[in-house]
Amino acid sequence: MVKLNKIYTRTGDDGTTGLVDGSRIAKSAPLMAAIGDVDEANSAIGIAAAALDAASDEAAMLSRIQNELFDLGADLATPPDIQFGFGPHEMALRIVPSQIVRLEDEIDRMNDGLEALKSFILPGGTEAAARLHLARAVARRAERAAVAAHAERDLNPLALTYLNRLSDHLFVLTRHLNAAAGGDILWKPGATR
Repeated sequence: MVKLNKIYTRTGDDGTTGLVDGSRIAKSAPLMAAIGDVDEANSAIGIAAAALDAASDEAAMLSRIQNELFDLGADLATPPDIQFGFGPHEMALRIVPSQIVRLEDEIDRMNDGLEALKSFILPGGTEAAARLHLARAVARRAERAAVAAHAERDLNPLALTYLNRLSDHLFVLTRHLNAAAGGDILWKPGATR
């Protein structure tokens, strides 16, 4: 378990930060951009969750996702193990297939009750949906940053897959929430010409 007695350590004053294995990299490295974007996506999801009934199924889904995003950040910050590669083991939190399958199952379940899209939709609707649209956009940025980091160093491929499914999940969740409040806000191409 994590135990933090002191918040500042001064070890990052030189512009570096530590990875799980004790190695240090520049805070400006692509990997740190990805980890930071995952953290920002998690924060945006927390803001969206605050607009939901805490006892709702939607809030429970977001709570699971927030915990998994901490796991994902740890996964990104943990280089592959010589023996286990990117497989989970007692010394490494890793994204695993069952987490992705659960996201896909939730996407399918929510999408089953929605009309097929006939237009792009505008980010908005209910307060929670609007906040989730922002979280979705941040999750896409986190995915792009992780792909850029992966071009420089090996990352768990399941972490990249999870980020891709996450933005899909958040998109369908916005549609699910808006369906209960009158439906999507559709894009009207050229409407203001």
